[in-house]
Amino acid sequence: MSPERFDRNRAQAREESTRRVRPGSRRGMYILPSLFTSGNIAAGYFAITQCLQASVQEPQHFDYAALAIGFAIPFDALDGRIARITHTTSDFGKELDSLADVITFGMAPSLLAFTWGFQMLPTVMDPALRQKIVQLGAFVCFLFLLCGASRLARFNISVNLTPKNPGRPDRKYFVGMPIPAAAGVIAAVVHFFSGIPVPNWRVAILWMLLVGLIGFLMVSTWRFWSAKEITLVNRHPFQVMVLIGLTIYAVVFFSQVALALLAFTYMFSGIFARAAYSWQRSRKAGSRPPSGLAQAAVSSGPAESRAKYPGE
Repeated sequence: MSPERFDRNRAQAREESTRRVRPGSRRGMYILPSLFTSGNIAAGYFAITQCLQASVQEPQHFDYAALAIGFAIPFDALDGRIARITHTTSDFGKELDSLADVITFGMAPSLLAFTWGFQMLPTVMDPALRQKIVQLGAFVCFLFLLCGASRLARFNISVNLTPKNPGRPDRKYFVGMPIPAAAGVIAAVVHFFSGIPVPNWRVAILWMLLVGLIGFLMVSTWRFWSAKEITLVNRHPFQVMVLIGLTIYAVVFFSQVALALLAFTYMFSGIFARAAYSWQRSRKAGSRPPSGLAQAAVSSGPAESRAKYPGE
């Protein structure tokens, strides 16, 4: 038997053995990312039930709902990465992940924002003012849910979408604030106050503006860092590992302050990046001469030279 034929037969045998083993093993690996997605849905469902049970006398249920949304963020971040590492990505998994995000990071935080920030306003205040704030707050929370769903739909159909303010070429960015981060801001604020509801209409107005701002950031085309450079399989500098360890320590032992700082730092990073980009563009535009003057200078150049040297 020639060496070429021997190699061909060995390759065919290897392919047949792989084909026999693959169906069972791939079915087993598909379960792993789906378990994380299921955990995401379970956390969202638990948060919704806690919002329905909460009251002024039992504000801890609001805190439980906020913590459940926070716990769902790692589940959402890991299911996609595990699917890519194990080569078990599928259209079914992508659709299931999007539906899970609508429940956990859309419906649950919008309900939490409404019940915690508006529905529990004191009944001793002006009834007409209270009713208007509650109605307007319900509309803003609905806009948050709508913006989150639109953000997910745009992400699913987009191919190589780039932000209006592009960043460093060696980094990857989200276009618009991702919905888990938006839900994280709401959960972090509620957890910071230990679930104690909004006490007066002035704070409710500020809360309404914040919820509306988060909704706008989700459907914007501004860049937000995706952190996809940090993977589980690549090597990273020792300083990065120390920073991750310190962050985990702060979240575990100082969760109220640490989570609020992380959430608002990420939110304002996108706002500051957009502001810096606009400032740089306006500065460059101001340093350039107007296009009309530049063309006039170019067109008048030969005429001026002829005036200086008429003998030519």
